[in-house]
Amino acid sequence: MAEIREFRGHIRNWRELCAELGVDNALPREKREPALISAAYEKWGRGMGEHLYGMFAFCLWDEKNEKFFAMRDHFGTKTFFYYITSDDRLLCGSSIRDIMAKDGFVKELNEEMLQIYLSLTYVGGENTFFKGVRKLMPGHFLEFKDGKLTVERYWKPEFVPDTTKSLQEWADEIHGTLKNIMPEVLEENETAESFLSGGVDSSYVLAMSDVKVTDSCGYDDERFDESPLAKKTAELLGRENNRCRITPEMYFDIVQWVMENMEQPLADASAIVFAIGCKAAAEHTKICYSGEGSDEFFGGYNMYRNAERYGDNLKNFYVGNTNIMKEDEKQRILKNYDPNVLPIDLVKHIYEETEGLDPLTKMSDVDIQLWLEGDIYLNVDKMSTAAGLEIRMPLTDRRIFDIASRMPSEYKVSDVTNKVAFRTAAAKALPEEIAFRKKLGFIVPIRIWLADDRYNADVRAKFQSESAEKFFKVDEIQAIFDDYIGGNSDNWRKIWTIYTFLVWYDIYFK
Repeated sequence: MAEIREFRGHIRNWRELCAELGVDNALPREKREPALISAAYEKWGRGMGEHLYGMFAFCLWDEKNEKFFAMRDHFGTKTFFYYITSDDRLLCGSSIRDIMAKDGFVKELNEEMLQIYLSLTYVGGENTFFKGVRKLMPGHFLEFKDGKLTVERYWKPEFVPDTTKSLQEWADEIHGTLKNIMPEVLEENETAESFLSGGVDSSYVLAMSDVKVTDSCGYDDERFDESPLAKKTAELLGRENNRCRITPEMYFDIVQWVMENMEQPLADASAIVFAIGCKAAAEHTKICYSGEGSDEFFGGYNMYRNAERYGDNLKNFYVGNTNIMKEDEKQRILKNYDPNVLPIDLVKHIYEETEGLDPLTKMSDVDIQLWLEGDIYLNVDKMSTAAGLEIRMPLTDRRIFDIASRMPSEYKVSDVTNKVAFRTAAAKALPEEIAFRKKLGFIVPIRIWLADDRYNADVRAKFQSESAEKFFKVDEIQAIFDDYIGGNSDNWRKIWTIYTFLVWYDIYFK
């Protein structure tokens, strides 16, 4: 049998796989899942990913063929990295820090990634900030034999619109499919809670589950606080609600912990809130549901409503959900700017794959392949793991994506709302006021806190630090900060992106 070296995740269709592969379904999960992975590899080899549903990343040693084999799930919900040493050995695993600790690893900064990061606010694509460390991308497997590395793709998002169905039929299919998935997400001997915001995704997951307790985050500033909406939803569904009150002091105090455990910088301001929420939830549960995936699958972001207006021009500028610094600005602030390192190059293959499809589908596919993996799932995986919490995302499932891949864009985004069919499905389990509530996003008061001298001392210090001097023209980045303090609140994202990089750099390289 193949020897499992590392496995992380949760296989949803384990019952069917146990029956098909002859694995004892009475085994405890920590023994059953490695046994399933090993048996699936023995039977299907490289093709095993086609038979697995759930969240996973693993590596194994194939004794018979004397090779390493690793695989990451279809959407990249669990991280996996690899590195080839100077003497042609493979170092791999779900943690960069674990790879760094192994014999043969040489720590070097991949400074090129800074240009990507300043635009995307996350580490997009295969490369990382550590030279030589690469991500195994979603839907890919890796083989290593006799010093030779092979990386191949076993799955990719494909879109074939079906124009024969009505809105109600699409909604019925979403609802029926989620109803079938939910029993797989939690096992009989497990209990879970559910993260709950004011939005439709987490509310729908809650309504379709039998969890009794929900967890929300809130602020004293009512303009940013969704927790009253979450509490109201919990009450309507007869569930309890825990509220974690987040103060600016808590927010800034945990940034170091977040960047260290993230292993790569991430400038998504909501990641800090999520980390605090994970720590709070972990005090009273080990498993929590979360609602990621549906925005990218079903047209949830407000900017998707501009898709038709962008048209074919998308391929010249759209690199995903975030693009906060253009090339002229990066050239102005960076000491070592390389005009050949461009974020748009990360998505050229995606536009080639979606040639001939409508603009909304192209935007969605970019976000599914780049943004979800690089930002959303990285955050969920790393912060929950660091907090000692396991998160399961029922909406991130190939069976849910399969519906989205066949759904015409008119049922995703309209002139009036987004996620049209998804919201219609959610209305089968939720009051319409919740199912069709306007998308607010995961709002954080950081744009206000950053300007407050009671909280921004470390930001100011980092902007004038020796580390900043290595990479940036300090006068230029200070001008961005001063412009922000002077009233240009839009600059907060740029400041936060520079700051999070510097925090991360000082942890790993100073």
